[in-house]
Amino acid sequence: MEQPDVDQLRFAQGILASQPFSELIGARITEFGSGRATLEVPIRDDLRQQFGFVHGGVWAYAADNAITFAAGSVLGPKVLTAGVAIDYLRPAREGVLTVTAQVVHSSHRVAVCRADLSVVGDSRLCAVAHGRVQTADPDRRDEPPAAVLVDPGSGTSS
Repeated sequence: MEQPDVDQLRFAQGILASQPFSELIGARITEFGSGRATLEVPIRDDLRQQFGFVHGGVWAYAADNAITFAAGSVLGPKVLTAGVAIDYLRPAREGVLTVTAQVVHSSHRVAVCRADLSVVGDSRLCAVAHGRVQTADPDRRDEPPAAVLVDPGSGTSS
């Protein structure tokens, strides 16, 4: 097994600490690097739904963020989630949620990841997720690309 890079983990912990929602939820990152990331969230009463189970939104947040961190470990720190899907398998009431995400494929701009979600100390899966993450271009505005005009008479673009 590869030795963890303490500097990389501290860097990832700093990024997580800069996310107000992650702070609100109490998330912590415990593994980061080489296409992997593990995120943990202690279960609290205010993270439960009406039946006493951890709210699905908490699981979805944890999957999304772990997937993005795993992808960021290979794509670099400027990444955005392009999509996440999650399947809930069984509920959880107490303990610490843990999600480990792994890059299964990447190019220079996109990574596809899988995540396994469970409770620390219990090997049974509570959910599985997959997601796609892409690099972010901070200089690009959130607008569609300019249209390419084609001259119908010549077949060339202008």
